[in-house]
Amino acid sequence: MAFYVVQFLTGLASAASLFLVASGLSIIFGVTRIVNFAHGAFYMLGAYVAFTLTERLSGASGFWGGIIVASLIVAVIGVVVEMTLLRRIYHVPELFQLLATFGLTLMVEDLVVLIWGPSDLLGRRAPGFKGAVDFFGQNIPSYDLFLIVIGPTVLVLLWLLFQRTRWGVLVRAATQDRDMVAALGVNQKWLFTSVFALGVFLAALGGALQIPREAVNHAMDLRIIVDVFVVVVIGGLGSIVGAFVAAVLVSELNAFGILIFPKISIVLVFLVMAVVLIVRPWGLFGKQEGPARRTPRLTIHPWRPLTATERIAAAVVLALAAALPLIGGNYALNVASEIAIFVIFAVSLHFLMSVGGLASFGHAAYFGLGAYGVAFLAKLAGLPMIVCLLVGPLLGLLGAAVFGFFAVQLSGVYFAMLTLAFAQIVWSIAFQWVALTGGDNGILGVWPESWAASPARFYWLSLGVAALVVAALRIAVFSSFGFALRATRDSPLRGEAIGIDGKRIQWTAFVIAGTIAGVAGALFAYLKGSVFPDSLGISLSVDALVMVLLGGVETVSGAIVGAIVYKVLSIWLVSQTDLSKLVLGGFIILIVVIFPRGIVGVMETIARRRQASTRPALLSSGIETAE
Repeated sequence: MAFYVVQFLTGLASAASLFLVASGLSIIFGVTRIVNFAHGAFYMLGAYVAFTLTERLSGASGFWGGIIVASLIVAVIGVVVEMTLLRRIYHVPELFQLLATFGLTLMVEDLVVLIWGPSDLLGRRAPGFKGAVDFFGQNIPSYDLFLIVIGPTVLVLLWLLFQRTRWGVLVRAATQDRDMVAALGVNQKWLFTSVFALGVFLAALGGALQIPREAVNHAMDLRIIVDVFVVVVIGGLGSIVGAFVAAVLVSELNAFGILIFPKISIVLVFLVMAVVLIVRPWGLFGKQEGPARRTPRLTIHPWRPLTATERIAAAVVLALAAALPLIGGNYALNVASEIAIFVIFAVSLHFLMSVGGLASFGHAAYFGLGAYGVAFLAKLAGLPMIVCLLVGPLLGLLGAAVFGFFAVQLSGVYFAMLTLAFAQIVWSIAFQWVALTGGDNGILGVWPESWAASPARFYWLSLGVAALVVAALRIAVFSSFGFALRATRDSPLRGEAIGIDGKRIQWTAFVIAGTIAGVAGALFAYLKGSVFPDSLGISLSVDALVMVLLGGVETVSGAIVGAIVYKVLSIWLVSQTDLSKLVLGGFIILIVVIFPRGIVGVMETIARRRQASTRPALLSSGIETAE
């Protein structure tokens, strides 16, 4: 019995730091509506800065002073980020904010390696809490008991701040209705800045308090951000009490899951998140948001058939791409094959986002399922490659059909978070079901057969499939199904009034997108010769979002251009510099701030301006153009 009590107390200690980080993210999103993917980066910075200060300052006062000063320093960094970057993008849709904060995360990852090095850093023990307390023969670290007290203490302080101060009342009001707060004359800029500073301070404090418990490393940000998203969604956006309860729930599930359900311990947390989103989308303690009066949204221009000139240009580009094996070496062909595969992956998500109006944060689930489907058929069943390529993606179709049924019942950020939960469930199963998937050792030896074994042949295969997928999606867009999907995206009520079953149409689009992502995953498995759980991970889902937004989600060909530019930049930067993430992250932020419509969107804008400027000249010279 004592062992289980100790395990429970260990879970409570872990919940303290998780609550600090999650409460900060919940406050920031509740007020500013920023989907702050960089919140984990601030947590990591808090740990690194605290390590430096506590190592240089001696004594108990130096250690605890270093913890607080480190959190304040990172909070100041957060204020600078908010004033210089986030203020510029408050008016843009949430997806672009996600893209910008993801770029910031990439930059911070390389900066901490540049400053502190790539090795793990072991912090010193907390003065006054170096020993352990005996509990019926079981030792409980005294520092864990300290953290158990810290959690409720911070909760009470935050509750008093938000319930007993004018600033707290304004923050709670902004969480419910920002437009009304602005109408009352409140300076939203400084309110947002103060909220962001508090949220970053809490994240940094959570990271700083972890240095006596775990090594500081540059992978801390992505590891914590997933758990934090889970906590915020379960507890309810903007609810501090909800963040605390959810942090305890998640931490205890992690603590006891490994004992009771060792084979599915990681899955439990995401199952709970999925159930909460389905039953109560706004969380256990959250409230339904008030109607927004000025909600930034994507402006998707109607797709139109290609003109004759555009068809000829597309055919020429495809012919030039097909001629690459005549001039390119094996390495170039392997890179080109990977780019073609990610074009397929990106266009599948772009179809869902642009035509369907559904932004998935977990699209890699279906990419990975397609890859595992091929691996199972090739390695376990020994089927021919052509059969594997035709049947393997059906596993992605099956996953999309099941998950999509629940996901399309929601919308906005709740839809996105549910897709993330489902993706993490699939990743957890792949990671822990070692007997079937090999766990983190993966499935090896998934090589193409002789007819597609050479780099040139595999490239032609990938390019051909990519061309067919793009053509098939365009046909779908201009079919009756495509028009019904766009009607559901633009006006669900009007669509329903004319007899369109919006949920069924969206579910069908979800299945189509998931199946095409599975096709990309199937080809990727043969390209790499292996399949690992990373093919299902959140980082790959974010990569897909970056490709779509980088090219331009509001454009027709944005996903193709975005995938090519992003993959070329990623591969080239890795070969040219050790700070590839820093450069790539800066490029992503630059695109979001200066060219929020993406690369293709900017090109279209320039073309329209040129056309508009030449038309008056033609008319003044007596030349008219026939429409």
